[in-house]
Amino acid sequence: MKLTVVGCSGSFPSADSACSSYLVEADGFRLLIDMGNGALGELQRHVGLYDLDAVVLSHLHADHCIDMCGYFVARYYRHDGGPAAAIPVYGPAGTERRLNIAYGDVPDEKCMSEVFDFRTLQPGTFRLGPFDIATDLVSHPVEAYGFRLGYQGRTLTYSGDTGPCQALDTLAEGADLFLCEASFTAGKEDIPELHLNGREAGEVAARAGAGRLVLTHIPPWTSPSANLRDARAAFAGPVDLATAGAVYEL
Repeated sequence: MKLTVVGCSGSFPSADSACSSYLVEADGFRLLIDMGNGALGELQRHVGLYDLDAVVLSHLHADHCIDMCGYFVARYYRHDGGPAAAIPVYGPAGTERRLNIAYGDVPDEKCMSEVFDFRTLQPGTFRLGPFDIATDLVSHPVEAYGFRLGYQGRTLTYSGDTGPCQALDTLAEGADLFLCEASFTAGKEDIPELHLNGREAGEVAARAGAGRLVLTHIPPWTSPSANLRDARAAFAGPVDLATAGAVYEL
């Protein structure tokens, strides 16, 4: 299983990275998790526009899904050969409507479903390509999911956006790589059921017995070095800061 960080900035793109987007590959299958602001352009550094096999959206905040509008244009108005075949797009209830509203001028309300096979997420497990995926609701103001991807005995957990919660601990248990948001700074922001700070991300990784922690979704106004320091103080395993273009082999 190969993870490529397409974008890792939180809330809005930074000078160095697009917003949340992660490409996961195995057995020739290409799955994209989230497609936030700026991700579509960065994605083309790693894979062709029409080479994705599926998309999974953790939630419907713009920094996780808005570039799906541009991706609709690329697939629906494809300049050679007509619209691309529909690929599965898993998201919270109302994903199709949300993207239609965001785009604002679709030819008709069903045209997105010609290139996106919308499927509604719910807590549980499902098979997607070579991946066994477990998902559960995490702690965020909107319907939001974390994901646990398994492939040939290796496990990748992605927190999505969340505050501390039992569901995240369960999804991260024993994960080989834990890709975890760290939007806040310990001692600075204290807003329940919204985001984690670096210390909390490290604490989740420690409780879960994760193999490696990668901090992501750090907004431009948050200090990455402070979050890295705080996470390392709470978790004895290896801790990295996600960077655009970084690749991890599991």
